Amino acid sequence: MVLIGMTIVTKIIISVLLGAIVGLILGYLIRSFIYENKMNKAKETAESIIEDAVKESERKKKKSLIETKEELHKLKVEVDKDLKERKKVIVEQEDRLRLQIESLDRRSQMIERKEKSLDTKEEKIESKINGLKRKEEELENLTREQLTKLEEISRLTTEQAREEIMVQVREEMSAQIAQYIKEADEEAKNEADKKAKSYISLAIQKYASEMAGEKTVSVVTLPDDDMKGRIIGREGRNIRTIETLTGVDLIIDDTPEAVVLSCFDPIRREIAKLSLETLVSDGRIHPARIEEVVEKARRDVEDHIREKGEEAIFETAIGRVHPDLLKLIGRLNYRTSYGQNVLKHSIETAFITGKLAAEIGEDEILARRAGLLHDIGKAVDHEVEGSHVEIGYKIAQKYREHDVVLDAIASHHGDAEPNSVIAILVAAADALSAARPGARSESLENYLSRLEKLEEIATNHNGVDKSYAIQAGREVRVIVKPEDIDDSKSITLARDIKASIEDQLNYPGTIKVTVIRETRAVEVAK
Repeated sequence: MVLIGMTIVTKIIISVLLGAIVGLILGYLIRSFIYENKMNKAKETAESIIEDAVKESERKKKKSLIETKEELHKLKVEVDKDLKERKKVIVEQEDRLRLQIESLDRRSQMIERKEKSLDTKEEKIESKINGLKRKEEELENLTREQLTKLEEISRLTTEQAREEIMVQVREEMSAQIAQYIKEADEEAKNEADKKAKSYISLAIQKYASEMAGEKTVSVVTLPDDDMKGRIIGREGRNIRTIETLTGVDLIIDDTPEAVVLSCFDPIRREIAKLSLETLVSDGRIHPARIEEVVEKARRDVEDHIREKGEEAIFETAIGRVHPDLLKLIGRLNYRTSYGQNVLKHSIETAFITGKLAAEIGEDEILARRAGLLHDIGKAVDHEVEGSHVEIGYKIAQKYREHDVVLDAIASHHGDAEPNSVIAILVAAADALSAARPGARSESLENYLSRLEKLEEIATNHNGVDKSYAIQAGREVRVIVKPEDIDDSKSITLARDIKASIEDQLNYPGTIKVTVIRETRAVEVAK
């Protein structure tokens, strides 16, 4: 039984093993079939993708070819259009050249005809000249023969006969000649006086300038009275900065909505006026801003000086001048002589000189140039030693002005003898411009001279950087170099300047001397 049981178990085991083997084989076969099926599908999918890619590539290739052909067609159209336009331009140029060549041919033919005509005329003229020479020789021969016969008849030579005739004529006509000379001299003087008066009146009539006006103050209008406090600043630092930088006295009083600027130097007063107007309109008023605005105002005034010089050159039409000389002409707008604006006086002198020169046949443009530059030395006479005549002569010589201009500058006040007619006309025009009613004012010139002298006395001391006469000459404000003058020396310097003023200057009342020393340390953060 046991054996039978074992046999059954063995069979079962074998059956199980056989079933497992068969199952494995079937599983393998099924799996292989599924894998092969997937592989076939994947192959078909890959072939489809490749085929689609090939088709897409062909489609894009065809599209690209079509676009390329279209671009080529457009380029060809544009090139054809450009070629047509160029051909058209070339044809037009050829037509113009052909017309020019034809015109030149016609001109050449005309010139040839004229040359032939001139040759013919020249031959005729030469023939006439030869005929005249022959006639002249015949006349000379006849004259010599007649003189020889006359000498034989009179028994006198030609020179002896001429001398006897001249003696007789001299004796008979001496009295008549003297009377004639006297009458001619008187008539010439009368005629010269009439013409001179006529020329002068005509020259003055053709040019009329403004009368002189005394002005040493400027007024700046404020939007409201509160602005006065901002101009003064905390403890007066703003107003002190403005007065120190410009050398102008600011008068802030009860006048509503206005600040008065007082200074004898119109350039400084103009700089202060522009600066204050800018500060008031801007609203930012503090020392740093004031320094910036004053510096800009100085540049603006320099530009205005150059513009004034250009206007004077344009108005008088004297031609080109050196740029540095142009600036000096513009500076004359800020100079006065006995209350008369020197630039306007120079322009007036230029026009009067030009009209007088035109009347007597002299060079009018050169005369106007000499008249405009005759007082050029006054542009820097307060900065350079010497009279304005000497300074002006050196300036004109430096910029290579015409000899007539140099002569006019040197002689217009009688310091030298004039060597040209135009120099005499400049002196006359200068006197006419200065002598007409209202042209000058003695009081302003004396006042300005005193203030300039006051500043000069202060500046001549060692260690002084700048000096400004303010408050109509009642105070001189002196700015010293801090590296040369310390605080103790500032007191001594003020006393020295006071003593110099008392010794060298005549003035009414008192003059206050204020010495300012300021040390600044400046570093720039980078």
